[in-house]
Amino acid sequence: MDIKIKITDREGVTHEVDAPTDMNMNLMEIVRSYELAPEGTIGICGGMAMCASCQCYVQSAHALPEKSDDEDAMLAEAFNVEENSRLGCQIHITEDLDGLEVTLAPED
Repeated sequence: MDIKIKITDREGVTHEVDAPTDMNMNLMEIVRSYELAPEGTIGICGGMAMCASCQCYVQSAHALPEKSDDEDAMLAEAFNVEENSRLGCQIHITEDLDGLEVTLAPED
C-alpha cells in the first residue's frame, strides 16, 4: 500500500507524495524518485549514512527508529543540524509513517 508523505523542498515548496510501503524504499529514495532535489545533491553516498546530503528535518510527531551510531556520527559533522535532523536514507517507508512531514535541509 502507499502512504502519503509531505516533503518541503529546498525552495520551500511542499509536495504531497505517495510512497510505497512494499518496496523497501527509504525517504531519500522517495525524494529522488519524485526529483524533489537536483540530481547529485541528495543521496550522494547511495544511502549508506556516509554523507549528510539527504539530511531532513522531521516536522511531524511520528515515532521514528532510533538513530544508528553511523547516522549519529554523520549528523555530528553535518551543517545546519537541528534537534529534529535525520538522514533521509535511514528512514524506511512503513505504514506507521503515513502523514509524515519533513523539510529537506539546505545544501552545505
